[in-house]
Amino acid sequence: MDVAEQHAATNQVKDALGERMQKLFQDFLEEYRDEKGLKYLPAVRELIKPERNTVTIDFSDVETHSQELATTLVNEYYRLYPYLCRAVKNFLHDRVHYSQNIREANREKEKDYYISFCNFFAVIKVRELTTTKLGQLIKISGQVVRTHPVHPELVRGTFICLDCHTKIPDIEQQFKYTQPTICRNPACNNRTKFQLDVHCSKFVDFQKVRIQETQSELPRGCIPRSVEVILRGEAVEKAQPGDKCDFTGTLIVVPDVASLSLPGARAETGAKVLPGEAGYESEGVRGLKALGVRDLHYRLAFLACNVEATNQRFGLAKDPRMIEEATRETIKDQMTSQEWETIYNMSRDRQLYHNLASSLFPTIHGNEEIKHGILLMLFGGVPKVTEEGTNLRGDINVCIVGDPSTAKSQFLKQVEEFSPRAVYTSGKASSAAGLTAAVVKDEESHEFVIEAGALMLADNGVCCIDEFDKMEIRDQVAIHEAMEQQTISITKAGVKATLNARTSILAAANPIGGRYDRTKSLKQNLAMSAPIMSRFDLFFVVVDECNEVTDYAIARSIVDLHRKEEEAVQRKYSVEDIQRYITFARLFKPIISPAAQKYMVEEYKKLRQRDSTGSGSMSWRITVRQLESMIRLSEGMARLHCVDQVQPKHVKEAFRLLNKSIIRVEQPDINFEEQFEDIEMDEENGEKMETSIPEETQQTEDKLKQSQKLSYEMYKNITNMMVIYLRQHETEEIKRSQLIEWYLEEIEKDLESEEDLIEKKTMVEKVIKRLTKVDQVLIQLGEGLKDDEDNSDDDPILVVHPNYIID
Repeated sequence: MDVAEQHAATNQVKDALGERMQKLFQDFLEEYRDEKGLKYLPAVRELIKPERNTVTIDFSDVETHSQELATTLVNEYYRLYPYLCRAVKNFLHDRVHYSQNIREANREKEKDYYISFCNFFAVIKVRELTTTKLGQLIKISGQVVRTHPVHPELVRGTFICLDCHTKIPDIEQQFKYTQPTICRNPACNNRTKFQLDVHCSKFVDFQKVRIQETQSELPRGCIPRSVEVILRGEAVEKAQPGDKCDFTGTLIVVPDVASLSLPGARAETGAKVLPGEAGYESEGVRGLKALGVRDLHYRLAFLACNVEATNQRFGLAKDPRMIEEATRETIKDQMTSQEWETIYNMSRDRQLYHNLASSLFPTIHGNEEIKHGILLMLFGGVPKVTEEGTNLRGDINVCIVGDPSTAKSQFLKQVEEFSPRAVYTSGKASSAAGLTAAVVKDEESHEFVIEAGALMLADNGVCCIDEFDKMEIRDQVAIHEAMEQQTISITKAGVKATLNARTSILAAANPIGGRYDRTKSLKQNLAMSAPIMSRFDLFFVVVDECNEVTDYAIARSIVDLHRKEEEAVQRKYSVEDIQRYITFARLFKPIISPAAQKYMVEEYKKLRQRDSTGSGSMSWRITVRQLESMIRLSEGMARLHCVDQVQPKHVKEAFRLLNKSIIRVEQPDINFEEQFEDIEMDEENGEKMETSIPEETQQTEDKLKQSQKLSYEMYKNITNMMVIYLRQHETEEIKRSQLIEWYLEEIEKDLESEEDLIEKKTMVEKVIKRLTKVDQVLIQLGEGLKDDEDNSDDDPILVVHPNYIID
């Protein structure tokens, strides 16, 4: 009897359930239809292409067609998987007509086909993976923390006996390199000398991914658990570090090859007699064997057939293979008609800028400028590459500096929850390697691999760093490169690599001493180096001021939130609508118009001139980075309104934000002498100067002109008092003299002499002049309407600017 007859005579055990499910599944493929005909026939026809080998099946369709097939498939997935793949293969051969070239190629080497299931109903946590789930079809969710390179895996090997040169095909590999037990030639008893025939063996792409349970699933007092996921075929390279993904597949038990090759604690199998010890001769030391442990070299792994990302990056398609092809048309095709109508109506909203900011942070009262800055950070600018290959970043970095209990961490937490790809970390608890990347040794291959840090995990997203001022100096230096060049360079343990960190950084920091000192500059208030500070596009300073109106509004908002919870939260747009709108808007690549370009250049020139005077109103030297920040913010404003061109109005808002935050952030004392000089210069240029200083106080003012200053806090208090009074009497016509008289009556109890009265009167007149001429908080009605200078009104009616918001 030759080898073929001997092999044919071998009794093979047949799986009746598997063959029955194979027939039911093939019937499902041949019978299930949609409005276009057989639903899965086009997908199966794609399998004849060399690069395709997997067909994706919607599990809800299987449930609709046959409940018996769906139930058996869930309970016996790992057992039935080869039969399902065989059903796909039969369906392909029955329905698809091969060309001559494809038929010859398939005859030389038969191709394997695989199945993946999507839209599976039950999601199981990583912590719930136990041996009771072995072999069942399940779906798990987690965050990818490490991905290994793609390797070829030997699926079925063809071996050649080195003694008789007999070819032994189709030796199935059982999670490790498996050779034939004995040569099939009856005359040869070779059991060890075999050589793998690589050309006749079958390989498949193989990748290991480590996932970790998310923070929302973490029980109290526990650290996150992780599990290794095995990806094969077309499922490889779909999950990247930092992604939150759903994996559909089954739990399997694999031998721990790494521990087999390492000396470790093993169960005692023989009697170990200790000399001189009575009673140990018969039984020996039982060790772990007494605890019921037989073998420590097995571990759980998850064999996944389908990968679905649950946090899409802004502006990208759902399918990772379509990343480069994502356009406005493809995004529109993925939406329903109602979703597209919502986006269209949002783009037509005249108050979209304000409504989006208030809808993103409905539980935080005030801080409108911070909300607008973070909103533009989410839209971002347009990244560019010059002809020399230099990358110009489009991500916007924002830093919030302020006193305790000013909702800094709340901004970071809400951005982390809203952004599809965001990482939250604390500065004190993070090292340089934890922020950038770490080089660790793989436990199996013992090679050095790169473990992604927070900035790598937040690639194409937002990295929220709290307690930024508590970071060590050496850890702050580690993110210099990531903030500007958006790369991370590593040279450690023989690993030399440059990694991408295209992320926006949202940082929160406390000033030195815990309270912000207005008398000092921003640099003196922050324990942060100048290179780091210059890399932030926007700096927002939040000061905890005692103001009756603001305190009442904040207290009312917080109490309502605690009492009514959901009712107190008022959103113009839902979170899903905003995410969908930002995804669509980030596909726009706005170009700077000539008018906007001219406006940018003029404003930047003014900033540089103001900086060169050394007046002390700047936080630091104005450089080209501030100009690039203005460009990025302008592009973000254009994206927010879904336009293809940056207009001067977008640049104006970007300059206002920049001027409000990073340039005049330190808010120095108010020096009225400089204001008088500016007004006198205007008068010399032919512009009309307005004054209402009485003659009896002229001498006093001449003395105070050189020395009198007012702190910024006092200036804001006087401003708020006047604004509240004017808004309470909007129906009346309040003139300047009446406003001055009212203020003096309010502070009458603090005046001790006539000299104090004259001094306060002079001061409030200067404050009103600054509010009308410089800050434009108050508007003089009737100004500029009279042609004759002699008839000009020296006591005009004052009203509050309608857009002014009390800080």
